[in-house]
Amino acid sequence: MIKVTRLNGKEYFINPHQIEYIEVRPDTTLMMLSGKSVVVLEKVDEVIERIVEYRRRIGYFKNEE
Repeated sequence: MIKVTRLNGKEYFINPHQIEYIEVRPDTTLMMLSGKSVVVLEKVDEVIERIVEYRRRIGYFKNEE
């Protein structure tokens, strides 16, 4: 799970495997596989860094080698 902050300042944890794609409109918007969208305060680069770090932590990249 990665931590993100909604526009109201409330922190959430999201499963990054459920993110279908990310848009910048101008806020960072996570489009989930469920069809829901989550608008967050973090910039897109920060969200991507958190996803990469999460995948490293769980050893996901070892499966891609």
